Amino acid sequence: MGSLVQVLTNGILLGSMYGIAAIGLSLIFGTMRIIFIAQGTMIVLFAYLVYWSFQKAGIDPYLSLLTVVPLAFVLGLGLFYLLFRKAAALEDRNVSLLLAVGLMYLIDNLILKAWSATPRGLNISYSSAMIVVWGLRVSWLRLALLGLALASAFVVYAFLKKTRVGTAVRAASEDMEATTIQGINSVWVSAISFAIGIALAGVAGVGMATVYSFDYQFGFVFAIKALVALALGGIGNVFGALAGGLLLGIIENLAAYYVGIAWIEIASYGVFMLVLIFLPQGLFGRRALVKKV
Repeated sequence: MGSLVQVLTNGILLGSMYGIAAIGLSLIFGTMRIIFIAQGTMIVLFAYLVYWSFQKAGIDPYLSLLTVVPLAFVLGLGLFYLLFRKAAALEDRNVSLLLAVGLMYLIDNLILKAWSATPRGLNISYSSAMIVVWGLRVSWLRLALLGLALASAFVVYAFLKKTRVGTAVRAASEDMEATTIQGINSVWVSAISFAIGIALAGVAGVGMATVYSFDYQFGFVFAIKALVALALGGIGNVFGALAGGLLLGIIENLAAYYVGIAWIEIASYGVFMLVLIFLPQGLFGRRALVKKV
């Protein structure tokens, strides 16, 4: 029983990263209706920046949140107005998707040129610190990552529910055309949502730099995992996206423990397919009518 609890605990901590990324994807998809496949690559980019700032200036990764998150937000605004503003207004969303794919490979190759293909990882003074609670061994860094995920979810939820801008974002996610008729600038709303999504990639980048070994190719795999987490939790629910990430982490850890490491991907993508087939709105997403064909 103790082993199962340890596996579940490790799964929740692993899924924290997926959860942060899924929240960002949910925000971007909610307003722009595109799957921002470059989200994982953005996370890796910020992980490299955190790594670089620690190696060159000795800045603690969690202290770098004070610079990385604002930088990510501003970069998100720039990317939206430079690349996605016109594409987001098109009825054909394939243009935005292709732009995201192009951006992903562009950043991948820029990372390769700047830092080479050698995997990187931080070795900080508290990397091996463990917390033992009721016989459970918990990595301090993974626990801090869970704290980042929960804090991100609460901040985004409060923004959406308690601010006028957040209300506009929620309205746009429901019906962009009606929101525009009401006098709300749809471009501005999309820009804010996109920038917050990239800011969350900055938060996830800090977590990745402290917990994972990563390289320039890690982004695509991580984007797919975030997409799986979003599908599990459901679009339109901040805490649902986080829960989807935690659930994916649990599924992967249970598969590794009871079946074998080779079954991790089979288990996670298998559950992904089953959810899409039988519960396409996700476990916590908004229920919608399904047309019979």
